[in-house]
Amino acid sequence: MTTPTLSALHIHPVKSLRAVGVAEAVVEPWGLAGDRRWMLVDARTDTAVTQREQPRLARVAAQLRPGGLRLSAPGRPALDVAVPAPGALRTVRLFAGKVDVVPAGDAADAWLSGWLEAPVRLVHLDEPAVRRPIDPAYARPGETVSLADGFPLLLTTTGSLRALNELIAAGDHPSEGPLPMDRFRPNAVVDGTAPWAEDDWRRIRIGEVVFRVAKSCGRCVVTTTDQVSGVRGKEPLRTLARHRRAGSRLLFGQNLVPEHPGTLRVGDPLTLVE
Repeated sequence: MTTPTLSALHIHPVKSLRAVGVAEAVVEPWGLAGDRRWMLVDARTDTAVTQREQPRLARVAAQLRPGGLRLSAPGRPALDVAVPAPGALRTVRLFAGKVDVVPAGDAADAWLSGWLEAPVRLVHLDEPAVRRPIDPAYARPGETVSLADGFPLLLTTTGSLRALNELIAAGDHPSEGPLPMDRFRPNAVVDGTAPWAEDDWRRIRIGEVVFRVAKSCGRCVVTTTDQVSGVRGKEPLRTLARHRRAGSRLLFGQNLVPEHPGTLRVGDPLTLVE
């Protein structure tokens, strides 16, 4: 039997902006190094702004650079943004919780507000080790997460995507498929498993790092957003609602919590620990 392997790795330097593929990534307690340490908030309400509200964010790229990042979007000059110096914290709302962050500055705010045609601020998570605990129902004491939706890493499998695309093709609106993996915005993509095999995993090892599989990932409208054009459709939520529903949640992928630091590399084998 073929050993499952890590076939792709992605980080998202700014929450809800375009993903960046990498060949290897350091696993920190709160997620992959460089993943979702920045995000946008509404300048009027200090509430997180994501592709849920602004699908145009899919067209904005953020590349990590020494000491900060570079923002780019079609038809706009790129902007270099430095990691803000320690200073006054701002409390913002991320879903049902609050988190203290550091504002990135007027230049980044103006650039992003101009792209979205809405007033937003760019903020940075300065101390991920202490700022945002994981839901205690799934965490050990002291475990934290970056600005990801809820858990340090998200894993998906090509076997399950292939099965989902087959269901879409057999449905009422096959023209919306097949969907690429970027719709699901994973950190780790695994090849060589049976469809939905990850539903039964509890602890796994990828390369040198052991992870707890915390829970299946409930999917939202972001998965219907083309990650190149920003245009929305109906899939995969329509098909997930028929075939992958658990109560009100539509499931695809698994949320992971690392048990120790390490480095992941594309090509690493995946083995079940229990």
